[in-house]
Amino acid sequence: MGPRSIASISQQLRAGAATSVEVTRQALDSIEQVNDRLNAFVLVDREGSLRAAEEADRVLSSGSGEAGSLTGVPVAIKDIIHMEGLPTRCGSPAYPDEPSDRDAAVVNRLREAGAVMVGKTTTHELACGVFSPPAANPWDTARIPGGSSGGSGAAVAAGVVPMALGSDTGGSIRIPASVCGTAGLKPTFGRVSRAGVETLAWSLDHIGPLAATVEDCAATLQVLAGHDPADPPTEPSPPPGYSEHLGRGVDGLRLGILATAPFSPMQEDVEQAFRVAAEHVQGLGASMVPLDIPDLTFTLAAEFAIVGPEAAAYHRRLLREAPELISPGIRELFTIGTIVPSAHYLAGLGARRIIRDALRRAFNENRLDAVITPTLPATAALADQEMFDYGVMEEDVTSSYVRTTAPFNLSGQPALTVPCGFDRDGLPIGLQIAGRPLDEATVLRIGAAYEATTNWSEHRPPVSVEA
Repeated sequence: MGPRSIASISQQLRAGAATSVEVTRQALDSIEQVNDRLNAFVLVDREGSLRAAEEADRVLSSGSGEAGSLTGVPVAIKDIIHMEGLPTRCGSPAYPDEPSDRDAAVVNRLREAGAVMVGKTTTHELACGVFSPPAANPWDTARIPGGSSGGSGAAVAAGVVPMALGSDTGGSIRIPASVCGTAGLKPTFGRVSRAGVETLAWSLDHIGPLAATVEDCAATLQVLAGHDPADPPTEPSPPPGYSEHLGRGVDGLRLGILATAPFSPMQEDVEQAFRVAAEHVQGLGASMVPLDIPDLTFTLAAEFAIVGPEAAAYHRRLLREAPELISPGIRELFTIGTIVPSAHYLAGLGARRIIRDALRRAFNENRLDAVITPTLPATAALADQEMFDYGVMEEDVTSSYVRTTAPFNLSGQPALTVPCGFDRDGLPIGLQIAGRPLDEATVLRIGAAYEATTNWSEHRPPVSVEA
């Protein structure tokens, strides 16, 4: 059996039923078992992770009280996040193989909590895309694992590690989590430091976990959250105890249901699974309020009006000195970002403000604790698929995925995805829960209640270390 959750591994380690060296070797062996089919990892740090595991075992056996909440637990890191002594390649030939001279803030926090980092996961080039080649989906290796954190999604879904870090600029945590059948949390903008993480769009980027369970997302966020002077937008107030809220259920909460545009149209199986999930949450005691927020139809226009110029500004030297090292589609987006009038970027910022204010009004006027939506309108696309056909319209894969996740990048609100079913091809479907800014506790509470009263998170894909 491969690792199932942070909680179960921690329990084993603290009970003396296993050592960190044993579970780390198991994770490393699991990478060897499945990575030729999934390409989830681009780098495996066998020596470094075993050294960290030995130190974790020393701390655990000493009984000194030094153990952190993740001590001895193997995890993985998306390859846009710096780790001292390892290269950061960002899925791009433009990035050198020289080892980084520093840890990102989130890596430092994981180290302080005792986590054992076994390697770095595949990202879509420059964290700008939803396919993440050459990574594959463990439910069907002919299909994509989503992106840009596709390797992290595949690694967690296959049971290699219970948690892998991802980044989310327009959905890049929730998209792979949804299509791979894991939990995935995009925290509030500014809740988690981005210092030491390669940028796509600085006003939209978020860092967070893809994990086996909602409880694991909560445990990881507890470690990651907090102010960092190196990332000025980070929230100065200390985070609450996220795990303390997980067992409170949803009785008495008011939830908005968003299933109109831009969340529709959607595939028939997704629509059915979302309807059943909403009814299930209502049956647990939540009040449901149907919502229609027309301003959210500006989502794609606003998202790409911001991403293009910000990404172009961050990568301006690469665009100038070695544009041939960027793939054509991404190069086109960045190049357009260098030449569009500043008024276009400012219009995107204005549209974001409209979207943020519209969501805020919906929450306040309806006294909502959270909203629920389909995470994505479609399940995992084939690796060479360009379009989804919804009957009423055709739409490219990227736009389909981003239109339902990016509203909450633009608003900065926390958003969680949890598995809520499968389509007729056996592909996972996700339920998205978004809350008020800095209220990850309620979002996680709702997700935990749904997860605990369904069995969707217990299903394992055909390519997994349990299979």
